[in-house]
Amino acid sequence: MSDLHFVFLQGMPSPFFKQIGAELLGMGCRVTRINLCIGDWIFWRGPNAISFRGRYGDWRRFISDLFDQNKVTDLVLLGEQRWYHKEAVAIAQARGIRVTVTDFGYLRPDWITLERDGMGGNSRFPRIPEELVRLATLVPKADLEQRYTDSVLRMMAADLLYNFSNLFFWWLYPHYRRSDRRPHPLIYTPASGKHLLLTHLGKRHNNQKVQRLVDSKSPYFVFPLQLDHDFQIVAYSPFDGMRDAIEMVIESFSGHADSNMRLVVKVHPWDTGLQNWEKLIRQFASGYGISDRIDYLCGGNLDELIRGSCGMVTVNSTSGIRALQLGSPVKILGQAVYDVPGLTYQGELDDFWGDADQPDPILLQAFINVMAATIQIRGVFFSESGRSAAVTAVVQRLYDKAVSVPTSPADR
Repeated sequence: MSDLHFVFLQGMPSPFFKQIGAELLGMGCRVTRINLCIGDWIFWRGPNAISFRGRYGDWRRFISDLFDQNKVTDLVLLGEQRWYHKEAVAIAQARGIRVTVTDFGYLRPDWITLERDGMGGNSRFPRIPEELVRLATLVPKADLEQRYTDSVLRMMAADLLYNFSNLFFWWLYPHYRRSDRRPHPLIYTPASGKHLLLTHLGKRHNNQKVQRLVDSKSPYFVFPLQLDHDFQIVAYSPFDGMRDAIEMVIESFSGHADSNMRLVVKVHPWDTGLQNWEKLIRQFASGYGISDRIDYLCGGNLDELIRGSCGMVTVNSTSGIRALQLGSPVKILGQAVYDVPGLTYQGELDDFWGDADQPDPILLQAFINVMAATIQIRGVFFSESGRSAAVTAVVQRLYDKAVSVPTSPADR
């Protein structure tokens, strides 16, 4: 019988956490799932699941008592920035309980992140070039060839089930408080559906716009937008939303980029369309006198766009890693796990437009190899074959206490 006791909080609307728990139980570990809402309950219910139906003010005492009375060794959750999760993480860390955080992968498309303590600005992944090069000698070269394709339809269906069950059956968990800034489901869902449909219908047109831009040989920089409500913006950047980031980039570009340069702003593929970004961007561009130097894209092939560019500016999008892989200079405005000297531009944004350097290819390979071997798991959340592969890998790392960057056994 193992002495490990894993407590799981909220995860993806997927059987992912439940399957991990079942494997750990089979290996002799203790497993407890805490459901905070009916959406959680739908994806994991049974003898190892308990419910917290109290007020948020009671959460700290509830989770503290559970940790203290049950010899908990590990806490596993989706991201560390949700209100309930932040409280639980702080309490767990004060007791020496290992915290493991998961989410979509930094590498795309078929990777899952599995980190100790936190992601983004809270990540423990090294950002010192010499340390990355040293660690790269301890791990194999990453195989980045895609193995799995996630199911977008299953992801959307699961998201709808999760959110609308919480909406219509709220009385089963009457004091539950949502921890994200996503719009209300009755607003978010139809808006997202409309935007996805329009993007799909305009796919060919947008790809043609990208191709014309590349073929024109006009020098340009790429600025991919992120989701306003994403914790990458809310928690790991100095911005309250994308509006401030957009104005900063356009203002800097207008004053410091060569007059023959263009700025291409591309909307996030999962944007809701609730904010008219194109109108806002046009207003800022007009205000700073560069309306004729701004291009707005609501779709199109990002790889092709990056390949033809002079560089990318991003708050902290994972598209920045893709840009580095394609040899493009990148400037980060927030906190990102890949904001490493030698990979990303370390100077001021105003200087980036005329001083952008390509990433060091040797350091980049070391970074990718270490990341793939330590804080990334091959697999996906919503397709069975990819999920099964990920479950197996996650269980092994959790059981072996080998989550995150390899250091000495005492540090694990």
